[in-house]
Amino acid sequence: MSADIPYKDALSIAALIREREISALEATEAFLARIEEVEPRVHAYINLAAERARDSAAGIDRMLQKGQALLQHRYAGVPIAIKDVLSTKGFTTTCGSRILENFVPVYDATAVERVSEAGTVMLGKANMDEFAMGSSTENSYFGPTSNPWDLERVPGGSSGGSAAAVAAGEAPWALGSDTGGSIRQPAALCGIVGMKPTYGLVSRYGLVAFASSLDQVGPMTLNVPDCAALLGVIAGHDPRDSTSIQQPPMDYLGSLSSEVRGMKAGVVRELSSEGIEPGVLDSFKRAVEVLEGLGVSCEEVSLPSFSYGLSAYYLIAPAEASSNLARFDGVRYGFRTDAEVDDIWEMYDRTRAEGFGPEVKRRIMLGTYALSAGYYDAYYAQAQKIRTLIVRDYGRAWESYDVLVSPTSPSVAFRLGEKTADPLSMYLSDICTIPVNLAGIPALSLPCGLSEGLPVGFQVMGPPLAEQKLLDIAYALEQALGFDALPPVASAGEVA
Repeated sequence: MSADIPYKDALSIAALIREREISALEATEAFLARIEEVEPRVHAYINLAAERARDSAAGIDRMLQKGQALLQHRYAGVPIAIKDVLSTKGFTTTCGSRILENFVPVYDATAVERVSEAGTVMLGKANMDEFAMGSSTENSYFGPTSNPWDLERVPGGSSGGSAAAVAAGEAPWALGSDTGGSIRQPAALCGIVGMKPTYGLVSRYGLVAFASSLDQVGPMTLNVPDCAALLGVIAGHDPRDSTSIQQPPMDYLGSLSSEVRGMKAGVVRELSSEGIEPGVLDSFKRAVEVLEGLGVSCEEVSLPSFSYGLSAYYLIAPAEASSNLARFDGVRYGFRTDAEVDDIWEMYDRTRAEGFGPEVKRRIMLGTYALSAGYYDAYYAQAQKIRTLIVRDYGRAWESYDVLVSPTSPSVAFRLGEKTADPLSMYLSDICTIPVNLAGIPALSLPCGLSEGLPVGFQVMGPPLAEQKLLDIAYALEQALGFDALPPVASAGEVA
């Protein structure tokens, strides 16, 4: 039984533990064994929490043996991977950066707190692009993560470690964060489900900020029911986050339905035509046909402002990053240069030069430039106007459609090193996902087929707080598509 555990979804594992067919410790040990088997070649984690996980699992088993109620511990004993951008009390949180290599927080992020209260067991902190800046997880100070479908390819980013861990059977589910597609794009490239919730639905307290008006924590799972379950755990108002919505907890899993007949879906022309790989487009179109077979009316819709979304994002996000990352100066916490310096200004300069990677420096400089006197109105202010146009385009669309759909990524997973020398080419990886973050709406990616033997993602977007509707459509489509292919690293057991 234990050998099969890493290939089961989170809800199945929770049921096995609840019914005493396996113990929480057995589940944890099964995943730790799986990690030991494939991690040297996948590199989904930055730091493992093996002993901490064993202690947590043993504590849950003791609780179960005493017959204590599991009402508040719905997913007792189910292991989970946490993206290393979320603060974990007493355990290193690096953000994939040298500057925080040895940083140990004194509190848990709210999302981490909530999954812990639900009884999950943290296996470790998942690899990521430094400070969530990237689309391939190649910008991590700790080295890149490989895609379980092809170890020569990227898993996407910035939540590539979380996506790869789930796809490779190194965790049944994971938490990621999404600033411009950083949950959905790696979910698409690794063949799993990933959801970016409505801005403010999930607390950002304890999420190390990249771009505060765009960042959002979300679930990354093997299937839609797991996604609904994990979202239900982490969503809900948090008084410690001033942007948190006054929204009571929702039972997304309990309300999950595959009855979608009569819904209307708009196929976004600007996100599903020019620039999308032919194989990706073919899989997407077949999925749209399946959706129509389920009774969903699908028709093309044009949202003109989306053509400018990428440009607007790469002004707004770096501008916010230049402000948020100013705190990493070598004075209060984190890395400080060992070099001999003459004054504090040189210490700042050397610390940041040595502590930050190239992509982070690039975005800080771009953002600082966009906010500087004489350029603010020409760049940053114009980008915010584009953001308003995107919100208005979405608003008009919701008058006619229940959801909008598009491919999640314009391509399947690309090869490691293929785009590292061309930042603009890398930025184009987020072209389909960025408008969602600019508008603050929810969106979900689920696998809809293969192209060249690699997963293709199908993106469903909805109005603010329409998470249940997105989950229902995704659940119906998931069942109809029957996508159950495993990556070679999972199906073969041994990594080639």
